[in-house]
Amino acid sequence: MALIHIGVALALLLSVGTVAADEHPQGEIRFGVAALFPPFQSRNPQGQLVGLNIELGHALCAQLNWRCTWVDQVQVEDFRALEAHRFDAIMGMAPTSERRRWASFTDNLYPFTTRLVARRRSGLLPSAKSLKGKRVGVLLGSNREAFAHSKWAPRGVIVKSFWLNDDLVRSLVAGEIDATLQGTVEIRQALLDTEAGQDFDFVGEPVTAALLGDGVAIAVRKSDTALRTALNSALEQLMQNGEYQRIIQPYRLDVAPET
Repeated sequence: MALIHIGVALALLLSVGTVAADEHPQGEIRFGVAALFPPFQSRNPQGQLVGLNIELGHALCAQLNWRCTWVDQVQVEDFRALEAHRFDAIMGMAPTSERRRWASFTDNLYPFTTRLVARRRSGLLPSAKSLKGKRVGVLLGSNREAFAHSKWAPRGVIVKSFWLNDDLVRSLVAGEIDATLQGTVEIRQALLDTEAGQDFDFVGEPVTAALLGDGVAIAVRKSDTALRTALNSALEQLMQNGEYQRIIQPYRLDVAPET
């Protein structure tokens, strides 16, 4: 009888493992993506998805020998759609403590730094005291928006949210806002490396906080441990075979911002 019970237990364990592994379609992963954040994820004039996160997603799928499917999302932080199985993972999100309440995250795909950008002679610094009464632009739904509303707005900073970074940058150049809180990579491309950005620069030290996080990862359902493990394994393999370095090199993630 003991042998029978052991055999039944083993069968149950095997079946549980099979269910976990098959939570998403075999050989396919559906990435939810808000294509509004160049150079990480956006659409080119031909309507094709482009950017660092898109390249990394395709590379992960190729390493796993899975097919990539991209599901357009209006919101980055759509955990309800993830839980409802509209897609299997959300590509490109900072794994903050707040977000970990709703999803699990892979290892970081890459680090990022958050900085305040303003006119060179503005005298502004990334603190509530310095920014009191000033207008700070952030991207709608971003971790920087959450930080600014939580830490700065209650102390008199005027936080203005923008759907698109292009609109935010135009407002900054036109003087409609005084500064913007952003990651170094996207604001370099959108403003600082352009002719319009000659009067602007990073001001003060990088901003660090639990609400901001310090890297970008892939969010998956808490129950889908098999998918998270598979993605982490594929990421490690990409780093070992040199493909990861080839992909990220053009995006200048390792460029130290000037102070």
